[in-house]
Amino acid sequence: MRSEKQVLERAIFSGGCFWCMEPPFSKIDGVKSVRVGYTGGTTENPSYQMVCSGETGHAEAVEVTFDPTRVTYAELVEVFWRTHDPTDAGGSFHDRGSQYRSGIFYLNDGQRQVAEASKRVLESSGRFSRQIATEVSQAGLFYPAEPDHQGYWKKYPAHYQSYRQGSGRDRFFKAVWSKKE
Repeated sequence: MRSEKQVLERAIFSGGCFWCMEPPFSKIDGVKSVRVGYTGGTTENPSYQMVCSGETGHAEAVEVTFDPTRVTYAELVEVFWRTHDPTDAGGSFHDRGSQYRSGIFYLNDGQRQVAEASKRVLESSGRFSRQIATEVSQAGLFYPAEPDHQGYWKKYPAHYQSYRQGSGRDRFFKAVWSKKE
């Protein structure tokens, strides 16, 4: 009996603080791993401090490795929309600056098509009173963040929950996503 090798795919998203982007994807059946890190900038091997300065061009992001036979890229994009405020061009909640921008970084043309179509659907849905500010751009290098930031929500649950509540994320999600489409 011949065993088939599992083929995994990657997806890269940014939407504010990467600590808050990691849990929603980590909980999806078919997602094998989620790493927080940096993408979309010009500095090689940036550190957290460098990215937080806003001078590297990078965004805090998540790299999602998934089994496409169990969860589709389109399903991941739908989760992405519900993890942050995609209408805020200046950051996300109380995290301000381009390092907290909303972005979908596609790895192939199929991902680009799915991301652009999903963005068009959301824009025409009337769910938001402001225009969607999410950039859809080709992925460059993804630099994993320092080990202390990986799985932050599990390592420091009290601090994570305090940060998340204080940022207004949960209030925003309840107000926006409890609306009927």
